Amino acid sequence: MLMRESQPDLSLALIPSCGPVVTEGCVTFRVVSHAATAMRLLLYDTVADTEPAEEIEFDPKFKLGSVWHALVKSSGHGQLYHLQAEGPRDPERGLWFDGRARLIDPYARALAGDFQPADDGVLRPPKCVVIDDHFDWRGDRCLNHPLADTVIYEMHVGGFTKSPTSQVKYPGTYLGVVEKIPYLKSLGVTAIELMPVHEFPILDIFGVPRERSNYWGYDPLAFFAPHRGYAAGKEPGSQVTEFKEMVRALHEEGIEVILDLVFNHTAEGNERGPVFSFKGLDNQVYYMTDHGGRYYKNYTGCGNTVNCNHPTVKELIIDCLRHWVVNYHVDGFRFDLAAVLRRRNTGEILFDLSLVDEIATDPYLASTKLIAEAWDAGGAFLVGNFGGRRWAEWNGHFRDDVRRFWRGDPGLLGALATRLAGSSDLYERNGRSPCCSVNFVTSHDGFTMNDLVSYCYKHNEANGEGNCDGDNNNWSDNYGHEGPTHRVEVEEFRIRQIKNMLGTLLLGHGVPMLLMGDECRRTQRGNNNAYCQDNEISWFDWRLVRSNRELVRFCRALIKFRRSQPTLRRENFLTGKPHAHDSRPDVSWFDNRGQPVHWESGSAALTCLLTRPPADRDPAGQGRDILLMLNASHGPQEFLFPSVARLSGQWRLFINTASHAPNDVYPGLIGPSPPKSGRQILPSRTLVCYVAEPPAATAPSEAAKAAEE
Repeated sequence: MLMRESQPDLSLALIPSCGPVVTEGCVTFRVVSHAATAMRLLLYDTVADTEPAEEIEFDPKFKLGSVWHALVKSSGHGQLYHLQAEGPRDPERGLWFDGRARLIDPYARALAGDFQPADDGVLRPPKCVVIDDHFDWRGDRCLNHPLADTVIYEMHVGGFTKSPTSQVKYPGTYLGVVEKIPYLKSLGVTAIELMPVHEFPILDIFGVPRERSNYWGYDPLAFFAPHRGYAAGKEPGSQVTEFKEMVRALHEEGIEVILDLVFNHTAEGNERGPVFSFKGLDNQVYYMTDHGGRYYKNYTGCGNTVNCNHPTVKELIIDCLRHWVVNYHVDGFRFDLAAVLRRRNTGEILFDLSLVDEIATDPYLASTKLIAEAWDAGGAFLVGNFGGRRWAEWNGHFRDDVRRFWRGDPGLLGALATRLAGSSDLYERNGRSPCCSVNFVTSHDGFTMNDLVSYCYKHNEANGEGNCDGDNNNWSDNYGHEGPTHRVEVEEFRIRQIKNMLGTLLLGHGVPMLLMGDECRRTQRGNNNAYCQDNEISWFDWRLVRSNRELVRFCRALIKFRRSQPTLRRENFLTGKPHAHDSRPDVSWFDNRGQPVHWESGSAALTCLLTRPPADRDPAGQGRDILLMLNASHGPQEFLFPSVARLSGQWRLFINTASHAPNDVYPGLIGPSPPKSGRQILPSRTLVCYVAEPPAATAPSEAAKAAEE
C-alpha cells in the first residue's frame, strides 16, 4: 500500500450549498426559491451606488429543482450585489414577491454599507459582498476544550472596548478584543461567548439612525456574515479578515470562541415589516405563517418566527454552522430562543427528527460546543428536556435559585444543594451529565451582578419605554439603599453578596458562565434590559478593574482553583455513596451543627463536604477534599466542623466572603487552619470554603508560599 504524508499546512475551506462560488475569472451565484418565477442579479461598482451597474437574468435552463444558477464572468472577490425575485404577490396567502425589491442573499458571506434613503419607494438594504475565504491560519484549529474544563465569559464585542477607558487602538472592534486578550488570559476564562456578531442593522430601513439603537444585535440580517460595525477597516470584507484575526489570536492563548446565534427570527418583522431577504425570496418557506399566510406566528416576541424545520431552512442553518466552524474556526454556539428550533411550521414542539437532532449528529459539528437557551417567547420552556447528551443548556433554575438563596428567601436549601451538585433533577434522568448545565447568575439579559445587589427595582427609563420593558422578577435587593451609596456598611454587604454568588457559581458542578464586567462591579445603573444602550450604560468601564482590583483578584483565584480541581469538574453526578475504593461518599450534606441536614427544616445554613475523585478519574492526583459552609440566614450562625471531615487531614481556609481583602481568599491554598474547637461563627450571608491538604503532603516552605501568591 502506498502511503503519503498529509500536508502539515493543509488549509480547510467549506463552500456552502448556495451563495456565490468564486472560480478563476468568474463567480457562480446559487439561490434557492421554490415559488419564484424569475430571478435577477444586480451588480454594483461601489458601496455608495443606489443603482446597479449591471443586471443579469438567471437563465431558467440552468435552474436545478428550486436552485437558480448564474455564471458571471469578469467578476470575483469584492463584487457587490443584490438579488431580485419575480413571483406571485398575494399577502393574504403569504406571497410577498416584488420584482423591484433589492434582496440580501441568505447565504451572503459579508455585507457592505447600510440601508440607503430611497425616493422611489424601493428599499435599498446593505449590499452583499463576494468574499475570498483564504486566510493564513498559521496552523490554527478549533481548540476543543472539554466542557467540564470550560469557564465561559459572556461579552459584547463593541461594549468590551468601546469606552475611552479601554485605551485600545481600535475601540469597539474585533481588533479591540485582541488588544485585551492579556486581561482575559489573566482572568483565567477558557472561552468567550460573543453576543451576536452576525450581521444586524446599524441604520433603520430609511437610512437614518434608529430611534433606539440595536446595541445587542438580536435582529439578524445575514446569518453567514460577520457584523461590519465591529470592523476597524471600512473596506468591504474587512470584517471577515479581522474576525479571523481575532479568533486566531484568542486560540493562540487557549481561549475558545462561542457565538450567540439568532436563528429564531429576522429583522424583516411581521406583515407590516420590510421586504429585503427571506420575504422576497420564499416567504412561505422561511417563516411560520398563520391565517392562511396573512400573518406571522410570533414565538419570538420579535414579529416573526423562522420556519427552522422546513428542509430548505434546515439545510441553510446546517450550512451556516459548518461555515462558522470550518471557515472561521469557531468552537461553539449558543442558540438564542432555541425552543424555536424544535417547532414545526404549525407551532407544535417536535421531540424527534428535528433540526436539533440534525445539528447534534452533523459530522462537521461533532466537536463543537452546542448550548441552548432552551425556551422561547411562545411559552415553550424545555430546560432539562431540550436535547440529548450533545446539548448543554443555559440553566435558568440555577440563576433563580442562587439569587433567591443568597437574598435570604426561605425554603431553598434543597434547591441550592441541587444546583451546587449539577442539577441532577434536570439532566440525570435523560442520561446527561452535569456538563449539560451552563450555570449563570447574570447574563446580558437582566441585571449585572453589581446591580443585582444594588437595586430592588429595574430602572429602564433611558430606554424610552416608560420603564415597562424588561423583567420585573429579578430576585434582587439593594440592602439598604436604591442605587449607588457612600454608606460603608451597605457597600461592604454588597461586595460580600457578589462574592457569595461568584463563589457558588465557580464552586458548583456544571459549566460556569460569567457576565462581562461582573468581576469588577460593572453597572448598568439599574437597567436590566440595555438592548438599546450603545453608551456608557452598557460599555465596560476599564477603570473598574483597578478600583475593584480586590474583587478581580478574588474572581481570578476562584477560576484558577476551579480549573485545578477535578473535585469540582466531575462529568458524572454525585451520588452521596462511597467511592469504590474509598469508604467516604463523594458528597455529604450537613446542617450548621455538623449533623445530617433536614431539608425541610426551613434553615438557610448548609455544609457540603466534597471528597476528591478516585484515582481512575484523577490520575494526576490533583483532587482535594473541599468543605463549603454557606450561611444565607438573616443573622449569624455557629457552624461546627462535621466529624467525618477529620478523615481528610489538615484543612486550610481558601475563601471567607465576610473577611476583608486580602484575607477573603488565599490563592496559594495556604490560609489558616479552622479553629481547633471546630466551632466558628459565620456572619449573615457568608460563604466559607476550606480545602484539605494533599495526602501525605508536607507544609510548603516560605519560598513556595511566596511563589504561590
